[in-house]
Amino acid sequence: MNTIIYIVLQATVILLVAPLVNGIINKVKAFSQKRKGASVFQMYYDLLKLFRKSCVVSETASWIFKVAPWILFATSLTAGMLVPVTTLIHPLHYPGDVILLLSLLALGRFFMMLAGLDTGSTFGGMGSSREGMISSLMEPSILVCLFTVSLVAGSTSITSIVGGMQELGTPLAKPVFILIFLAMLTVIMAETARIPVDDPSTHLELTMVHEAMILEYSGRQLALMEYGSAIKQLLLMDMVVNFFFPHDQFLMAGVSGVLLSLLIYLAKVILLSLLIAFVEVSTVKFKLFSIPNLAALAFILSFLGFFQYFVIGGSHV
Repeated sequence: MNTIIYIVLQATVILLVAPLVNGIINKVKAFSQKRKGASVFQMYYDLLKLFRKSCVVSETASWIFKVAPWILFATSLTAGMLVPVTTLIHPLHYPGDVILLLSLLALGRFFMMLAGLDTGSTFGGMGSSREGMISSLMEPSILVCLFTVSLVAGSTSITSIVGGMQELGTPLAKPVFILIFLAMLTVIMAETARIPVDDPSTHLELTMVHEAMILEYSGRQLALMEYGSAIKQLLLMDMVVNFFFPHDQFLMAGVSGVLLSLLIYLAKVILLSLLIAFVEVSTVKFKLFSIPNLAALAFILSFLGFFQYFVIGGSHV
């Protein structure tokens, strides 16, 4: 029974909260430009409108173009199920760890890149090649970050990692996790197509990355692409709030305890969204060939955190 409750609750929270993150970030960016901006619920309206529309598919598109949105959405949602939104509900079987999580995200990205190439569009191919470059540069950083927290927890299982972080009390009080947190924040900005790596609000062809790959999509296929990307963004944020701010364990039991835990989870996601929005409005988009410098910074931070773990000794973290 716990497994069914976990699956239903996890999927419901992810599907409902994912679009809200984009709304909060866009609202903060609008305020910084002295604009009222769209509602924080604007993405919900956009998705609902797109799901009601039919799709326009190029004559040159193959089956890859048609299945890519479903694969991206399915892999993002499946990966999201591996990172708990509350630790007060424990499924009986939890088959998954950080390696499976990264593999699912890589599969979704792979098909999104193939879809960008499939129609033969110049901009789609350009976006796919740029996405491949950026992901290959950022992949080592997130791997080192996740393997470092796995070493601290003594397991690659996500539930074991979250439990290990909770036992530490305040992970960000330790140098290892400060460095890993900064590296993870940089990875989130790159993996979710945000400034300074990409600008999700632009449609200037020569600077697009994510938008260029989905330029040929419309209707419900575009909705699935956007929804899958939003879920992926929330998933990366979930890892940060679970690993570095693991405070949702209370003496309260039952439904009231779970509801309080979910409210604290939502508050942590909103605060992290505000931080990401602040980073976006405080920086400018980098040139394409400056992105490797940012990737190098993220890797240096993650490697220093990994090295720090061995310097102070695993038992003293």
